[in-house]
Amino acid sequence: MLHLTLEKFGRRLLVGAIATIAGSVPFVIAGAEVGAQDAIKIGLSAPLTGPFAENGKQMIAAAKLFVEQNGTTVAGRQVQLIIRDDGGVPDQAKRIAQEFVVNDKVAVLAGYNPTPTALAVAPLATEARIPEIVVGAVASIITARSPYIVRTMYAQSQVTVPMAQWAAKNGIKRVVTLVSDYSPGLDAEKAFIDEFTADGGEIVEAVRVPLQNPDYAPYLQRARDAKPDALFVWVPGGLAAALMRQYAERGLNKSGIKLIGVGDITDDAVLNQAGDSMLGVTTSMQYSAAQPVTNKQGLRGRLQECRQWHPAGPYWGSRLRCPAPDVRGDKEDWR
Repeated sequence: MLHLTLEKFGRRLLVGAIATIAGSVPFVIAGAEVGAQDAIKIGLSAPLTGPFAENGKQMIAAAKLFVEQNGTTVAGRQVQLIIRDDGGVPDQAKRIAQEFVVNDKVAVLAGYNPTPTALAVAPLATEARIPEIVVGAVASIITARSPYIVRTMYAQSQVTVPMAQWAAKNGIKRVVTLVSDYSPGLDAEKAFIDEFTADGGEIVEAVRVPLQNPDYAPYLQRARDAKPDALFVWVPGGLAAALMRQYAERGLNKSGIKLIGVGDITDDAVLNQAGDSMLGVTTSMQYSAAQPVTNKQGLRGRLQECRQWHPAGPYWGSRLRCPAPDVRGDKEDWR
């Protein structure tokens, strides 16, 4: 996804700069306030409170890392990143996006986790003809909702299909799937079922759990009663700790039913909270802090400091948030 995006935007992209602020406090560089007429404004909407707050914190940490490595100017212009807390709530994300466009006159909308927040903002991006850079939402439908959307995160099927292939190759014949009942969960369910059954596997039951205020216990019991070889799970990373706690409380970690899924459920924060109940869980993901890859900027090491996989998308999204503007008088050409 990143390769195609960079290729498409090609010469218009520079490795830009992002500086972070909280709320609507004016951004200050070296003690001097940046005037609105001088700054290229970017509106970053992230869940800093609520069940997805851990993801939002990672998004901000990635932005801070990017500006530390690349500075705070693009083509001689200062860059101002205005951060707002949308709580992971679609209506709140939409309201904030409207404020970004109307009041703050931003050049780019960015952020968005979970998926419903990105979808809520898509019509506004289209109407205002402003790029929406989605760095934290994975449903397949997102990029189809507006011609102004670019995503630097993976799509759900990209990390789910390898898990289904692994399961089929490792003696797992019967599986129960358990996913959150909204678009990325349904993407995960479909991708796993299609690939696993194509490889000769059997889906015993497909269980869907409400996204809001979920109680996983009865759904986990249904899975246990079905006696599959494995339980495939996808829930958002912010909700995974509760799932894994109930998984252990109901004894599924000792039931002989293997737990497999996408890496949201083995986020480092979840591992630290769940402890030994996570032993034996197998997941697939596009990034791992243990991956033996280094580069001249020390990116791997610094993303490890962020502690989870989630900062990778926002970090690469930071590269897209700062295209080199073609300055023509007092206007900018972002084509």
